[in-house]
Amino acid sequence: MLLSSLSLAAANSPGRLGSDLPVATDARLEAQGDLVRLTMALSRPVAASATVMAGPDRVIIDLPSINFQVESKHGRKSAGFVSGFRYGLFMADRARIILDLAQPAAIANVSVKPVRGGFGELVVELKRTSREEFAALAREAAAKTQLPSIPVERKAEGDSRRIVVIDPGHGGIDPGTQVAAIAEKAVVLAFGLKLKEQLEAQGRYRVIMTRSDDTFISLNDRVRIARGVEANLFISIHADSLAQAQDVRGATIYTGSERASDAEAARLAAKENQADAVAGLDSSEDVQDVAGILMDLAKRETRSFSTIFARNLVEKLGGSVKMHKVPLRSAGFRVLTAPDVPSVLIELGYMSSPKDAELLNSEGWRNQAAAAVQQAVDQYFERLQTPGKAAQSKP
Repeated sequence: MLLSSLSLAAANSPGRLGSDLPVATDARLEAQGDLVRLTMALSRPVAASATVMAGPDRVIIDLPSINFQVESKHGRKSAGFVSGFRYGLFMADRARIILDLAQPAAIANVSVKPVRGGFGELVVELKRTSREEFAALAREAAAKTQLPSIPVERKAEGDSRRIVVIDPGHGGIDPGTQVAAIAEKAVVLAFGLKLKEQLEAQGRYRVIMTRSDDTFISLNDRVRIARGVEANLFISIHADSLAQAQDVRGATIYTGSERASDAEAARLAAKENQADAVAGLDSSEDVQDVAGILMDLAKRETRSFSTIFARNLVEKLGGSVKMHKVPLRSAGFRVLTAPDVPSVLIELGYMSSPKDAELLNSEGWRNQAAAAVQQAVDQYFERLQTPGKAAQSKP
């Protein structure tokens, strides 16, 4: 019932991947003595590089864009000191494979061997090492690494439309929550594109997507996009999961705050804030910046507008879809830290609930929920006197 165009297989094969890209069709992870070897079959040889990263410990293999046709079950297998691996697009022109380490390891070999018929085979060999050596290797790699960044589209002169940034969570190598064949990244992208379509149909808004396909965008870049275009509103889209509570259902609206409103909000924020680490980014340097931004977020004006919009969402969504019993919450989400852009995070529902999962995959439900969010956006801006995001609310 839940197998649809939003399946994990589809999520790993974005529409722009054409026949011109190399294809990965098989992967094997195996331990041999003190070595662990990953091999992956490729339709043609490509360049590959590898490095290690700490906190959590992992090995990162960077490749050009790859059309991954590898069964996801292979990534859940462990071998020796490697507890599993994942793969996916990292940037528009780059793919990434990440091996999670249960113990420190060093890279013994990374190569792509030509195979008869014009094919290629990626081979990555890891060997055990000491904690001290691993830490030194990770520090060396971090010093050479530059976080990827994406260009920001500036507002055209004379364009008076309100700017709404829609942020589908996760993407690319970071699937988010996965339940059966369904990946959160595909569910929220489908919803984000539908919401964009409905908002643009009115001609009142300029809508910008942080991602419009299956690519990874860092948490910092998501915030930077909103600030760079001087957005009037930022809407991040997610879908939660509770493995031990399949009866928990409904949408929840979150605003940013230094202190979580409750333990459940704190749990979710902690999980979502790990998105960069899942994709193999070392965001340790960003933590201090985020702390500073959270202090800035205390500015009464921006927080007030975020709360106004959040309440509009609860009201409008509540009239169309089922809401969680505690529909309005707050926590320290890194993606909600723009100090000058009213920002909210919508958890559309719980993928761990069979009923919610069915609805999240339903085009009818998606249209209905997107229409409710659009109404909340309309109502929010109607309460403002001027197009500027610093406008005062009407009395």
